[in-house]
Amino acid sequence: LREALLCSVAADIISTVEFNSTGELLATGDKGGRVVVFQREQESKNQPHRRGEYNVYSTFQSHEPEFDYLKSLEIEEKINKIRWLPQQNAAYFLLSTNDKTVKLWKISERDKRPEGYNLKDEDGRIRDPTTITALRVPVLRPMDLMVEATPRRVFSNAHTYHINSISVNSDYETFMSTDDLRINLWNLEITNRSFNIVDIKPVNMEELTEVITAAEFHPHQCNTFVYSSSKGSIRLCDMRASALCDNHSKFFEEPEDPSNRSFFSEIISSISDVKFSHSGRYLMTRDYLTVKVWDLNMESKPLETYQVHDYLRSKLCSLYENDCIFDKFECVWNGSDSVIMTGSYNNFFRMFDRNTKRDVTLEASRENSKPRAILKPRKVCVGGKCRKDEISVDSLDFSKKILHTAWHPYENIIAVAATNNLYIFQDKVN
Repeated sequence: LREALLCSVAADIISTVEFNSTGELLATGDKGGRVVVFQREQESKNQPHRRGEYNVYSTFQSHEPEFDYLKSLEIEEKINKIRWLPQQNAAYFLLSTNDKTVKLWKISERDKRPEGYNLKDEDGRIRDPTTITALRVPVLRPMDLMVEATPRRVFSNAHTYHINSISVNSDYETFMSTDDLRINLWNLEITNRSFNIVDIKPVNMEELTEVITAAEFHPHQCNTFVYSSSKGSIRLCDMRASALCDNHSKFFEEPEDPSNRSFFSEIISSISDVKFSHSGRYLMTRDYLTVKVWDLNMESKPLETYQVHDYLRSKLCSLYENDCIFDKFECVWNGSDSVIMTGSYNNFFRMFDRNTKRDVTLEASRENSKPRAILKPRKVCVGGKCRKDEISVDSLDFSKKILHTAWHPYENIIAVAATNNLYIFQDKVN
């Protein structure tokens, strides 16, 4: 029983968070292969302050555990990424992926049911044609609202290594899926073939020096995409140049300061997330200790560098021993590209205002997250005596980490995943 409880707790750990393009829906994926979609409550005249609340809209099992008999490997059901497609009609569509398979899901509502069939009974059984003596006109009767999630397409068998990211193109006809060594381009209508657009696998695997960690399409130019590497570099590729984008058109990398070189340098310089700004002018990358903002027109060095938790520099040895140094933190822009957010340990998350250069550390925890409570900024002190409202770097809980966050596309509403809890915070409305 205890093992079953531990498994169910592990299955509930949130592994991705994503708002749709209007911000009306918010989807989370977890380690158990489930997708939960939340819908924002409509504003009512008598309760205008309830507008920001998100309630469960649909829950469905997206992926099941599988077994690869050729390689004798278990394929986890954990959802690695969710990406929404823009809404074209009354239904919603999203892509979800585990390590090997991408699925396209349709989420639709049904509040009417047809009755009065001629050739079958109300329970669906085919009637004997000899008993049909009159012609009936079927009618639609109202019923309780049902939200159905149906798999429309399954994109599989295209990746030898684990898929780490998917990205929908701005043409809304294609998307890409990325693993450690290859990027594949798919048409949303075609499931049985994809085009390999990046392949960094060397002929001799012993010569492998880096892997792809994340990739994303440009928000407006359907021919442009970027991918980041475990060596801390970002490559911008143009699909118009050639069918296989092994040669990049731009290469972004900050030269390393030799005085800071250590055993951990290469590990902490690995980029865990890359995101275009909404405007398409900037790139944001997250490595273990920093968030960097790059201008697409300047490859030599980042425009801005923000220290997320520089106080952990002295703790890298113990973070290596407990494997935390390999944690992959994500980063997000706000709707106007003026503020960026990323996670840290002890359920802390950080926000950096690019205009005022101010930053704040906030905490997502049950104790301080009662409805309509105001979050107090947190501070971490290094060495010496801490003030009453500060927390010592030695007492940080490294098992509590915020890897996945999302920002509403237009409003100051954020979603923060802290292990198996989802917190939704919004700007204080007077």
